[in-house]
This record gives sequence, C-alpha cells and structure tokens, in this order.
Amino acid sequence: MTHSHAPTAVVVQNTRNGGPGRVGAWLREAGIGLEVLRPYEGEALPRSLGSRPLLVLGGDFLPDDDERAPWLPATRRLVAQALDDGTPFLGICLGGQMLAQVAGGSVRARHGQPEIGSTQIRLRPEAADDPLLYGLGATVPAIERHVDAITELPPGASWLASSRACPHQAFRVGTRAWGVQFHPEVEARRIGGWDRERLARQGFDRDRLHTEALADEGAAVSAWSVFTRRFAQVCARLS
Repeated sequence: MTHSHAPTAVVVQNTRNGGPGRVGAWLREAGIGLEVLRPYEGEALPRSLGSRPLLVLGGDFLPDDDERAPWLPATRRLVAQALDDGTPFLGICLGGQMLAQVAGGSVRARHGQPEIGSTQIRLRPEAADDPLLYGLGATVPAIERHVDAITELPPGASWLASSRACPHQAFRVGTRAWGVQFHPEVEARRIGGWDRERLARQGFDRDRLHTEALADEGAAVSAWSVFTRRFAQVCARLS
C-alpha cells in the first residue's frame, strides 16, 4: 500500500539486534515510511524531527547511560522535541523509560523482578478510552526483557497498563506520546536465539520461555498489530 502524503517516522535503533521488527512491518503496511537510524554504528541523529513521528526502540542501557551510549543525549532531545511539538511518539522498553524520564518521571537500574519472556499485560480502566489500547481486552500477552524499571510516571501521565511484577507497563504523556515497557515488535521465535546461560543465571529456562511465547503468539499479534495500526493512524492524521 502506498500513500502519496504518508509521513516517514524517524526510528532510533539502539542495539544491533534491536530493530523495529514486526512493528516496523505493520507501520509500513499502514503506509508509514521508516527511516531507521543506527547511532551505535556512528549514524548521526537529526537535530530536528521536522514534525516527523519518532520511535525509540529498546537497548541494554538506562535512558541517561551516556558514557556507554553517547548518542542518548541527542535521542533525549528528540523525545523532548516530540513532546513540545505534539509529534506522535512511541517508545519501547528503553524508549518508554526515556519518555518517562524526559517528561519528569523516574527510572531505576535493576529495580524489582526481572521480566523475561511472554508476560500478561493488564490493561487498566484508563486504557478504555486510550486511542491505541481501547478494546484490546483485559489482559494481552507481550514479550518482556528488562531488569530496569520505571519507578514513577511523569506528572499528569495517563497510566494505561501494568503486570504482576512491574506496575508501569504502558502510559501516555499528553495526547500523542506513548511509552511501553514490553516489546510488541519481538516475535516468539526470537527467544530461541537468546543466551541460554545468561537466562539460566537470571532463573529462567529458555526452552520454557520459547514454548510459552509460541503459545501466546496469536493473541499477541492480534492485539499489537491493532495497536500499531492505530499509532499509524495518529501519525497519518498529522501529515
């Protein structure tokens, strides 16, 4: 599908294996172009979004871990610009934590229980009238992979979803900026390639995680494809 006036979203990919995955495919199917930038390879981030939507993906960093990831200050500036301009924004895992921090919330390293693998995301009552999450059901599975966590949402944020081990799974700042702790872009089969020993040290069995995620895949695709198409509609309305 091609749209002559469809916007192109800026996508900040923070790690080699952390691409936009099926979220990118769903956005393209909905007519949104993607400019995927890989600053860990030395690609420069733009100084201005120029009203383009912004996606910030996950990574093994805190939002202000500037020494290990020297492109993060430029990324935070883009997130702040999106908030100031009302530009559509979606932050996934690290990207969601960055939205929380930039907007005035708090993130802590190695806080709470690690969440790894398919996890039940509980939608809160506030999600009932959220433009992306309404009507998806009381609980929806999504793949997690985090040890850091948002400990405090920004002032005035809409708290949209939680899980048993992690309160802040989804939230919205203003009307067009969303942050999620989980990974709607990751397919279940990817878990089969995760580091078995590292998972074992964290108390997880990779084969079991893989099997559980495969069982949840249909429900995850049904929900997060709708979520992503709705985000594409938000982007298209402002193009």
